[in-house]
Amino acid sequence: MTQLPLPPALRGYEHIKRYWDHHYHSYMAKILPGEYYITSHDEVLTTVLGSCVAACIRDSVAGIGGMNHFMLPIHTSPNAWEQTKVNAATRYGNFAMEYVINEILKYGGKRQNLEVKIFGGGKIMSNMANIGQQNIDFIKQYIRIENLNLLAEDLGDVYPRKILFYPANGRVRVKKLRSMEQSILNRENAYLRNLEKQPIEGDVDLF
Repeated sequence: MTQLPLPPALRGYEHIKRYWDHHYHSYMAKILPGEYYITSHDEVLTTVLGSCVAACIRDSVAGIGGMNHFMLPIHTSPNAWEQTKVNAATRYGNFAMEYVINEILKYGGKRQNLEVKIFGGGKIMSNMANIGQQNIDFIKQYIRIENLNLLAEDLGDVYPRKILFYPANGRVRVKKLRSMEQSILNRENAYLRNLEKQPIEGDVDLF
């Protein structure tokens, strides 16, 4: 298939890495930890999750949708992750969910048409508190309190996941990355150590 022209990103999302994928014959938008992305185009949103959680949200009528990738719920039991100096922002679940939903509504979506699919929360860090389960507990409670329409979930277990989300039709593809367990574990442990040293304005890419 011939590579199509890159569709313009919505205002405010120009920083998100987007590229043509010859395997999927589509433009991909790569979502890193703490990021979110909204699109009205026929492109694929992708991320890799360890203990983090991603919510794929779309307006089923308008076809506009987005994905977030958050690393911590807003309320957790005391542990090393909470003692960091990194700004809360969309690294935390409540901010990440509110931003995506509000952005979809800003670009023409309607709350009653929203569909949600949630993924991640793997227990890949056995040497520390189960951050993955805390993220799962948060996202389920958030969806219940906000009365959102949850269509699908793939949460927990011990494997990292690669997520491909197609906002134009709502399809999500999930691949368990069994061969990358140790790699993702090493990266999350390194991320934890780096968080403790980062200034508030700092940013660290996990995947």
